[in-house]
Amino acid sequence: MSDSPPTPPQELSSDLVESLEGCSAEELRAVERYADALAEYREREARLAEDDQDEVADRPEELPDDVPTRATLTIKEINDNRYYYWQWREGDKVTSKYKGPVEDGE
Repeated sequence: MSDSPPTPPQELSSDLVESLEGCSAEELRAVERYADALAEYREREARLAEDDQDEVADRPEELPDDVPTRATLTIKEINDNRYYYWQWREGDKVTSKYKGPVEDGE
């Protein structure tokens, strides 16, 4: 270990460096833990935002905005008529949204 203080990274603002230089060793260790946890959180949020963008890009055009991409298209027969419904699971519940009638020949 060197006898001289470390050189701060150029990416840090001078205000932040001044604040850190005024901290005790105990406070600096707390800052280290907090900064590490905050960095992990921000990286995870960035990954999730990226995944959301991928999901939007992969979204089928006919899928309504209020229907999640994991929904599947099912056919229900009601009174001898056939209808398309979007269906997806929300916890233990299956949610359906009407799409339209099944055309003859489909």
